[in-house]
Amino acid sequence: MNLSRAFLTVSGLTAASRVLGFVRDVLFAAALGTGWVADAFLVAFKLPNFFRRLLAEGAFNTVFIPLFARSLEGNGEVAARRLADEVLAVLAVVLAVLVAVFEVAMPWVVTALAPGFVDEPRKFDLAVDLTRITFPYILLISLVALFGGMLNSTGRFAAYAAAPILLNLSLIGAALLIHVLDDVHAGRAVSWGVTCGGILQLALVLHAVRRAGMMPRLLLPRLTAGVRELLRRFVPAALGAGVVQVNLLIDLWVASFLSTGAISWLYYADRVNQLPLGVVGIAVGSALLPLLSRQIEARDETGANESQSRAIELVMVLTLPAAAALMVIAHPVIAVLFERGAFKAVDSEASAAALRAFAAGLPAYVLIKVLAPAFFARKDPGTVLKIAVVGLVSNIAVMLALVWSLGHVGIALATATAAWVNAIILYVVLVRRNHLIADQRLKRRLPRMVAATAVMAAALAALHYTRYHWWPASGDHIAAYLLVLVALGFVTYAVSARYLGAWALSDLRAMVKRTQA
Repeated sequence: MNLSRAFLTVSGLTAASRVLGFVRDVLFAAALGTGWVADAFLVAFKLPNFFRRLLAEGAFNTVFIPLFARSLEGNGEVAARRLADEVLAVLAVVLAVLVAVFEVAMPWVVTALAPGFVDEPRKFDLAVDLTRITFPYILLISLVALFGGMLNSTGRFAAYAAAPILLNLSLIGAALLIHVLDDVHAGRAVSWGVTCGGILQLALVLHAVRRAGMMPRLLLPRLTAGVRELLRRFVPAALGAGVVQVNLLIDLWVASFLSTGAISWLYYADRVNQLPLGVVGIAVGSALLPLLSRQIEARDETGANESQSRAIELVMVLTLPAAAALMVIAHPVIAVLFERGAFKAVDSEASAAALRAFAAGLPAYVLIKVLAPAFFARKDPGTVLKIAVVGLVSNIAVMLALVWSLGHVGIALATATAAWVNAIILYVVLVRRNHLIADQRLKRRLPRMVAATAVMAAALAALHYTRYHWWPASGDHIAAYLLVLVALGFVTYAVSARYLGAWALSDLRAMVKRTQA
C-alpha cells in the first residue's frame, strides 16, 4: 500500500466532489439565499451529516478499519470477510431502529437541535418535514462506510472516494428544479436529493466490493467475538467523535438564536473552508489509517513514524498557504462563488467574515485528521476522546466570550480555537509516548513552509488592499480579479517555497514514480 498513490487517488476524487459541491451550493445560494427555507434545509442536512461523521466516517471507520486490517494481515481474507459480514448484520439492524425512532421523534429532535426555530412555526414545521426526508441517509451512508472501509483496507481507494460525487450530482439534479418550484417545494426537492444520493453511493461501493470478490453475505445479527471487540472499541471512539460533532451542534444551537441568515452564513463559509480540508486532510487521513494499522500490526514502528512524518509534511505544505489565502481574500472568494440571485452583497460580507475565522483553524483541522489515526491504529480511541473533551470545553468558553459581541463570527472563531487546542494536545501526547518523532527533514522544512506562506500572504494582501485604486472589483470584474489573486498566490508560494527549501522537485518526481509503480 503506497501513501502517495492513495493520497493522489483520494485527493483527486475528493477535489472533483468538492467542485461539484460548490456547483450545488452556488445553485442553492442563488435560489434560496439565506432565508428561512435555506435555514430549515441546512438543519435538515446537518442532522444526518452529524450522524454520518459520528457513526460512519468518524468512529466506525476508525475502529473497523484497524480490526479488519489486523484480521486481513494476521488471519487472511476469509476471516476478514467473515468479520465484515458479522458487523454488517448488527449494523444494519441497529441503524434501521435508530432511523425509525428519530422519524417518530423528529419534532423533539429539531427542538433540541435548533431551539431558536420554535418561535417561528413556519420555519420549525418545515425543518421537521425536511429532516424526516433526509434522515434515512444515515443508514445508507453507514453501509457505504462499512464497504468503503473494506475496500480501503485492501488498497482500493477509488470507489469510496468517488462516492460523494454521486451525492453531489443527485443534489445538483434536485437543485436544478429549484427555479421552477416555490421555496417550500424547493426545500423538499433538495432534501429528497440527499436520500437519493445515499442510494447511489451505496450502489457504487457495492459494485466495487463485488468486483473485488468481497461481496457481503446476509447473516442473522449475533454478538460474535469480533462484533463485541468492535463494540468495545467503538464506544470510546464514538464518544470522541461525538465530542467533535457536539461542537458543531452547539454552533448550530447558538446560531439558531441569532438573526435569520446566521446559519446560512456559517454554512457557506464552512463549505469553502472544507475544500482544502477534504482534498488534503481527509484524503491523507483516509489513506494513512489503513497503512498505519498494518505497519503497527507488523510491529514496524520505524515505518509508521516515517509515514506519519511524511503525512504531516504533505498536509502542511498544502494547507498553510490555503489557510493564509482564504484569510486574506475571503470576500472575493465568497462573492464570486455565491453572490447572485437571492444571495446578496450583505450575505457575502457576513460569510466572508466567518470564512476568515474558520480558515485560521484550517491547519489544525487537517493536523487532527493526520494525528488521530496514530491513536486509532494503536487501538487507543480513549485518548482521542479525552483530548476532544478539552477541545469541546475550549469551544464553549471562547464562544460564550465572543458570540455576544461578534455574532456568528464568534462561533467560527471558537471552532478554530478548539481545533488548535485539539491538534496541539494530540501532537504533544504522541511525542511524549515516542509514537511520533519528527525527523530532521520535517524539522527543517516546516519553518520554511511558514516563511513561504508569509511571503505569499504579504503579496496577496498588498494587491488586495490596493485594488480599489485601479481595479473595478464588481460584476464580471471580480471574477477576473480573483483569478489574478489565485495565480499570484500560487506562483508566489511555489517560487518562495522552492527557493526557501520548503519543498523540492525531487519530492514531486519521487511521488509520481511511486504512484506509477
